[in-house]
Order: sequence, then structure tokens, then C-alpha cells
Amino acid sequence: MNWFSQKLEKTRRILNTPIEDLFTGRAALDEDLMERLEETLIASDVGVPTTMHLMEGLEGLVESRKITDAKALKSALASRMKETLAPCAAGAFKPSASPHVIMVVGVNGVGKTTTIGKLAALFRKQGFDPLLVAADTFRAAAVEQLDIWADRAGVDIVKHIGTSDPAAVVFDGLEAARARKRGLVLIDTAGRLHTKVNLMEELKKVRRTASKKIPGAPHDTWLVLDASTGQNAISQAKLFHEAVGLTGLILTKLDGTAKGGVVLAICHELGLPLRFVGLGEQVDDLKEFDPDSFVDALF
Repeated sequence: MNWFSQKLEKTRRILNTPIEDLFTGRAALDEDLMERLEETLIASDVGVPTTMHLMEGLEGLVESRKITDAKALKSALASRMKETLAPCAAGAFKPSASPHVIMVVGVNGVGKTTTIGKLAALFRKQGFDPLLVAADTFRAAAVEQLDIWADRAGVDIVKHIGTSDPAAVVFDGLEAARARKRGLVLIDTAGRLHTKVNLMEELKKVRRTASKKIPGAPHDTWLVLDASTGQNAISQAKLFHEAVGLTGLILTKLDGTAKGGVVLAICHELGLPLRFVGLGEQVDDLKEFDPDSFVDALF
């Protein structure tokens, strides 16, 4: 059993079971089966546009008689999902600069700081020596939380005591990265509502500061999304992408929600690389996204 299968129990229970029920005891295809499959996908938070995309492909195969029974339809659905997710598979992370600067953003409560800690541990295992920059200066516990994760991951952290200017922390963090010859920097930013213009402007200021210190920085801007928010995650990503230009997504809390179908919607509607998925609270419960393993786990 792959790692996704072990972690995706709730999503599989909601998405897979109704689909299994649709095919159980059926041999022939009919209009009712196709309609119920469409309804099941929408109810599983795959979303209307993505469901229509999946169904159009399946209906074409049915009409051309390439699919003639329910078992073949189920197999074709899995293949269609894998095709939809394939463009979002980012593959192994490869730095494009030294130091390679990654700014991590997201709304409040998505698990952003925890995710950065897990990223630090993962990258450390991969042979990098990441430096964490605690630029979330609005939440008092954020710096302390990141400090704990830095210790747990065995990496250094740059932080300010008693300052409210995240750009200043970023400036010092990048200066430290150069001085210590660190190849990778992870910047934690304050959680903010994607609809608050002033807070989004502050993110742009942090980006400008990073670019002044290190040309081209941040080289990546990754948005952390909470899978349990379902379709709202898509609107968050669109607004963040407009404001700061996202280069990747990280989807957390996928193990605790029945809304795992949103992965398909995110990939189809946004077309952004889904770099990592979080499926648990442990330090190792953050993995590179693999479309084939994900779909196999659902079925």
C-alpha cells in the first residue's frame, strides 16, 4: 500500500465508495450511470469545470465505443484523472540559484509555519542546509513556533525580537544566508486574507526587498492551501497568484478531509505546479506530489 493510500482514508471513503457503488453489479453503460458519476464527482469537490472536463473525455470514449462496459469506464476515469493531474507534477525540487530563496505565503490557519518546518526537515534530508527566516512579525507565536521547528529540523533561523517590519527581517536573513554560504532560504510570511489589499501590498514589499538584496529573489513563491476549504482554495490561489506571482502550491490537511477531489480542480483550473501535499502532523508527513500514486489511492 502506498503512502497516499494509507493517508487518504477520508477522501477515499467519500470519493471512492460512491463511485464503487455506481459500478457494483453493473455490466452495461447507460445514461443514468453517466449522470450519477457526474453528480458524484461534483459532490466530491472536484468542481463543476473539472467534472465537465473529465466527463467530456469519458463521453467521447463511450460514443466511439472504446468503452463498452462499467468496468472499462472506471478504468478510463482513473486514467483521465491522471492525465488531468500530470501537468501539475513538479518533480524533485532543484535550486536555480545559490542561495535559492523560497517565499511561503498563505491565509491564516492553513498550517503555513508548520509546513515550512516540514520543508526544512525534508530538504535537510535531501542534502540541503536551509536557513529559515521568521518574517511573520504579526503573530507573536509564529516566531516561537518556527524556532521550535528549526530546532527539530536541525537548521538555523534568522529572527528579530520586537520588530514589526517583515522586510527588515528578510533583508537580514538574506544577508546571513550569503555570509554563511547557505544554498537555500525559506521565508515565513504572515498569514493574511487574500482579499485584504494592504496586506497583499506588504507581500509585494517583501518581494522587492528580497530582490534588492539578491537579484532574482525570491526564486520561488509557494502558496500553502488547506484542502478542507475545498473550492475556496481555488479563489485564494487565483488572488495570490495575481498579487505575487506563484510558482507552486502546497496542499495541507489532505488526510483530515473528504474534499480531496479539490486536488483535481486545483490542477485543472490553475495549472500551477502542486509541489507538496501534507497528510498528517508528523515531520515526515509532507511528500512530493505524485499524480499516479494519488489517483491509485483514491481507487
